[in-house]
This record gives sequence, C-alpha cells and structure tokens, in this order.
Amino acid sequence: MPGVARPDGIFARVSNALSEDLHGLASTTPAPAELADLEQLLAGAFRPLAGFLGPLDAAAVDAGGRLRDGTPWPSPVLLTVPEALAGEKRIILQDPETVPLAVLDVTEAWSDPSAPAGHFRLAGTLTALREPSYGAFRRLRRRPPAPGAETPAVLAVTTREPLHRARLGQIKQTAERLGLPVLVLALLSGAHEQELVRALLAVQRDLPEGSEIVTVNLAPRADALRDQALAAHVAAAYGATHLLSDAPLTEVPLTVVAPEPWAYDTEHEVWRPLARIAEQRARAELTADELGGLLDRGEAVPEWFTPPAVAAELRRARPPRHERGVTVFFTGLSGSGKSTVARALGDALIEGGERTVSLLDGDVVRQMLSSGLTFSKADRDLNIRRIGFVAAEITRHGGLAICAPIAPYAATRAEVRRMVEAVGDFVLIHVATPLEECERRDRKGLYAKARAGLIPEFTGISDPYETPSDAELVIDTTGRSVSECVDEVVKHLTGGGWLRSQPA
Repeated sequence: MPGVARPDGIFARVSNALSEDLHGLASTTPAPAELADLEQLLAGAFRPLAGFLGPLDAAAVDAGGRLRDGTPWPSPVLLTVPEALAGEKRIILQDPETVPLAVLDVTEAWSDPSAPAGHFRLAGTLTALREPSYGAFRRLRRRPPAPGAETPAVLAVTTREPLHRARLGQIKQTAERLGLPVLVLALLSGAHEQELVRALLAVQRDLPEGSEIVTVNLAPRADALRDQALAAHVAAAYGATHLLSDAPLTEVPLTVVAPEPWAYDTEHEVWRPLARIAEQRARAELTADELGGLLDRGEAVPEWFTPPAVAAELRRARPPRHERGVTVFFTGLSGSGKSTVARALGDALIEGGERTVSLLDGDVVRQMLSSGLTFSKADRDLNIRRIGFVAAEITRHGGLAICAPIAPYAATRAEVRRMVEAVGDFVLIHVATPLEECERRDRKGLYAKARAGLIPEFTGISDPYETPSDAELVIDTTGRSVSECVDEVVKHLTGGGWLRSQPA
C-alpha cells in the first residue's frame, strides 16, 4: 500500500534541499474531489490508507469494500492525470493556484475504463510539502490526533446538511444516555460550504455542553452508504469512539449508535421520541422535496421544523428560483438558430427588467475570451469550459447567463452543468434543427467549405455532434419565427419559477 512521508511538523514548508530536488518535475492540479482526498491522506484522516490506490486495491474496494489485504475500506481513493504524465516517476501535486502541496513518487500508472478519455490513474508514495490554504472558518479546521494518541471517548455526528430540531433532539438524547461529549464533523464539498458552517454554528448552543464543531474537506461519494461509511472512518481518525447514524453501517472502526425515532408532537408543540406521542399527533420532518419546494417558492420554513437562524442560512443557500442564479445553455449545430434565439431571449428579458442578463454567445466569446484558440477538439473543449466558468460566476452572484456555443460533446456539457449547479441552476436547451436545414441557411458558407474539405473537424460534417440526452427543453427552429421560439423558452423558464411572469 502506498505510504506518506511527512516532513517535520507534517505540513512543514519545503526545505531548500527539497525545493532544489523539485526543480524540473512535472506538475498537475488534481480535480477538486481528488484534492480533497489528497488533503485527508496527508492529514492522516484516511487511516489506514496512506496514498492513492493502485488497480488491485481499487478493484477489491469496488467489489467488496475491502483492500486486497482484507482491510475494510468503503470507497476507492484515486488520482487521475493526463495521459502525457503517465510515464513520469515523480510529480508535483498542486492546488488551483499552482502552489505545490505534495510530491508523488509513482509506483503504478494504470489505464482505468472509468477514467476520462485520455487520462490515467497513478498510485505511489506521497511527500507532504505544505498545508493547504484555508478560507473562511479556518479556526474550525484541525488535523486528526496522531496515531496512538490518548483521546477521550466521544460521540461523532457527521453531516453535509444543517441540523434541524429533530436531529438536535436525537443528539442530546444519545449523548446524555452514553455520557459522551459530541464532535460534529461538517463535511464540506465546495457547494454552499459557508451556509452549512453558519447553520451549524447557529445551533451550537442547542448541542450538549462542550460540543465541538470541526470542518473537514471531504468529497461526497456517489453511493450514499459508501459516503457515510467513509465519513465513519474519518470520524474514527478524529478520535471518535461512537457515531450517531441511521445508516446500516458495518465494518467501520467505531461503534455505530442508531438514534431513537423522533417526531413532532402537534398537541404539545415539541419534538420528542416517537414512542411517547399518540399516533394521530405525530408529525414527521419535512422531506427534502417539501423543504426544497418551500425554498424554491420563497415561502417561510416553519419554526417547528428548524430554528429561524438555520432557516435563514437555508434561504441564503437556496434562494427562491426567481432570485436564484441560472444559466440557460443553448447547444446545437452551426446555423441551427441558437445564437439568434439566445440574443432575442436576452433582449426580451432585459426589456422585462426582471433579471440581470449576460449573453455569452459562441462567436463573441471566441473573439474576447478565447482568442488564440484553434478549432481542435482540445481547444473547443477549453472554449466551452471557459464559457462555463464565466457562466458559473454570473450564476453564483444571482445573474442569468445565456450561453450559445455549439458545444458538441456531451462530456464537456456535463462538466459545465456540474460547475454551474454547484452554485445555482442550469437549463440545457437543445436547438435540434436538422443538419439539412442548417446547411440550407449557411450564412457564412462554412458547410460548403467543410464539404470541400477546407475546414477540418467541422461539427456535423467531419466531426460528430453528440445529441443531448439531458436537455430540459428541445426546440426546432425550422419554419418557426424567432418570437415563437423565444416564447417557448420563456414559457419553460416561467413554469420552472426562474421568471415570475412572462415579459410583455
């Protein structure tokens, strides 16, 4: 199993000797989820793991939740790099600002069918260089105790969501029954981190006396049970001996305590164990859909469900849809009409005055944001990522971004969707005008040049267009006026709640 070499102080600054040793090494910035895993590996929170997994361990974990030596471990911890780095023996792993965090001495490079095209997985020995930089609430960050250190028994609560009244009651009841202090591990993953931490701090006084809140950068796993099992391992690394969890966790390194079911007593207007409430008076918590519906419509979150301070953070993280940032992303062949409809949509929304609108049209972006890029697949993908980055920032700040690139590749569109949905909403509109109609229009003569072989890698002719399977709206502009198409888009946005009323 790969090991971690730690300089003095674990995250000590790079020594002069090590700095010289790094000269000329290749470097890469892992994806955000892999950077989070790197942080936990270097901190020792992924014990007994001490490095990124190789193919045999990864396969064993995937198949049976165990490393190949039989040690229970719930989720693969993998590092992905561009294929060009697969032959390197040492690689610097850096953060998005190119600050070196660790050196990987590669022991294995392997091709994984689940990795993105053109990428390999690497395993090896890690040498920590420096501690990651932290932003807000850095006082709540702390590393796990050293292995073997004596720590008192503690009840851990791991959460990616705010704590509402029912959970607060369960925590108090369980902590009192066990006679244990409480450690709340806030599992951060990039989206609405500040709102989660503020919501937890807002109810700290409602937790048992002496409770501690610690933030942990832990990327979520797609499988919910594996995600909670991984959180249990992290909690154990932080010294927890017990974990409050409703999940049926097995083979985790601490005692799992299932809370007693609680409900709201409508007669006495108090939360208490369900067994103490008459059936007709018991009310369950709001479901995720019910809570989301209230927030989307801008309606009040009831105090019987959660404290007002938590409700305020919920509203901050998820404003009403008519106030929430949203990206409307048009995709389609050249000549499909997507740019024309996108511009007309922007004009209509500006006239209505309801939203702040930014238009990111493909050709305009090419001149201003992506000047110098070619039309190779790599550069076209980079152009779409740049559009997605700008759109995500507009969305983050509550604006409405309208994008109209060709965006022929599903994987790149999905990447943009992930970027935007981390901070707001994303609406994909496929302008599905047939190729024959697009060629008939051909205002710029591009299709004719492509047919003549003068334009290589032209979408729809010599390069594929991957039809979206996840579009929220599909329109065909053939034989339709621009206003008809805009009306259809506006109707969809209004029905979804992003507009309160249709522009005149």
